[in-house]
Amino acid sequence: MLVAAYALSPIDLIPDFIPILGFVDDVILIPLGVWLVLRLIPAELIAEQRLRASQLLQRPRSKLAAGIIIAIWLCFGVTLMVCLFQ
Repeated sequence: MLVAAYALSPIDLIPDFIPILGFVDDVILIPLGVWLVLRLIPAELIAEQRLRASQLLQRPRSKLAAGIIIAIWLCFGVTLMVCLFQ
């Protein structure tokens, strides 16, 4: 939870406005934190969740439903653009 909080927090160890050094803490600390979290999770739990994820990917998908959702978002976007530029 601390790694996620640090990654999403606007407060950094080294402020981002400092050239180069501002992003170094993000580039180093976040991957190290993710690595540590992955090392702390039991291997059995990771294997179980990977199996579950692969099973979810094999479920049937509806291209029609995907098309309808995309059409709704496109209509919303066009409507928004029309309203903003009138």
